[in-house]
Amino acid sequence: MRVLVIGSGGREHALCRALRRDPAVSEVHCAPGNAGIADDAVLHSVRPTDGEAVANLAKRIGADLVVIGPEAPLVAGVADAVRQAGVPCFGPSERAAMIEGSKAFAKEVMAAAGVPTARSFVCTTEQEAAAALDAFGPPYVVKDDGLAAGKGVVVTEDRDRALAHARACERVVIEEFLDGPELSLFALCDGSTAVPLQPAQDFKRAYDGNKGPNTGGMGAYTPLPWIPGDLTERVMSEIVTPTITELAERGTPYTGVLYAGLALTSAGPKVVEFNARFGDPETQVVLDRLATPLGGLLYACATGDLAAHGPLRWHGGAAVTVVLAAENYPADPVKGDPILGLPSDVEGAYVLHAGTARDESGRLVSAGGRVLNVVGTGADLAEARSRAYEAIGRITLRGSHYRSDIALNAAAS
Repeated sequence: MRVLVIGSGGREHALCRALRRDPAVSEVHCAPGNAGIADDAVLHSVRPTDGEAVANLAKRIGADLVVIGPEAPLVAGVADAVRQAGVPCFGPSERAAMIEGSKAFAKEVMAAAGVPTARSFVCTTEQEAAAALDAFGPPYVVKDDGLAAGKGVVVTEDRDRALAHARACERVVIEEFLDGPELSLFALCDGSTAVPLQPAQDFKRAYDGNKGPNTGGMGAYTPLPWIPGDLTERVMSEIVTPTITELAERGTPYTGVLYAGLALTSAGPKVVEFNARFGDPETQVVLDRLATPLGGLLYACATGDLAAHGPLRWHGGAAVTVVLAAENYPADPVKGDPILGLPSDVEGAYVLHAGTARDESGRLVSAGGRVLNVVGTGADLAEARSRAYEAIGRITLRGSHYRSDIALNAAAS
């Protein structure tokens, strides 16, 4: 099976790495990819949001499956273009991807399906936003209605800052703050059947102790020793299944991965957000633990055959990923600096590339805000964490930073 992966980040490197390890996958291609993905896939210079170009590439290389990584191509309808070209595609249609493309649409779907989530208001004027902020009180939660690369959410005690964020957006969803630890659960879907992957937790704030601005994610780990044993089953029955059933009844069957960002409140799990793609960097640890070959699994989703695929298998132990970010990330990250000291001899650890490129002389350089994901694995979270930090400590990138507390509390519990 030839597989084409669309995207260029750490999530896509994790996908390419896992696909390459599937004995049923003969070739892995990626468009546009990055410097690290080049070691695991054949790269192609195609704009990910250009549906016609992606479909033509898939046909030209004889792809048996296209896997779309980021949200922007999904919301742009690239999956539709690929399917119209007769190539199986893992990723929701443009209409179904609005579950991420519009926070207001997601709230509407959840209300219709009876899915537990925060109470909210959709606001298009400053006056509406001010009234919503006062209705809920602090901490204020203000979400850009559209795509914002994981950075469109402001959670703050400062009303002026919350109102300023609302003012800067065309339309926002303002909602009550959900108290309780957050986690991510991915469900693979083929339009009618859904299968859960192992839950993970990511870290959105830029600095230790959950300080600083929101980012696309600074690290993640799995498994989660602190969650109830029946949580996955409960999320599937109360959240995922009602959501995909509601979408199917609207004539928009959901094919791909439904990412449920959850808050574990005193009243049970509630949806913080839905995404239409694998989370980044949670994918990096979840796929590390997945023992079931990935290619056949995603192909079963794309062809409506997930129910016949059989139960998933998982490796024991744990995985932790730590993100190495460029200087001044997330505000205005510095690019073009050389990256040195990538570790190759730390047991149980490896590096996935996110924002990297080769300069004119062939040197590995930074090319994005989140530059590298260092994955550590081990018998438990403490060992996995130790290996991840040993490996990331060997890397040199001027001005770079990373959090030192990824999975710290969970490993100690």
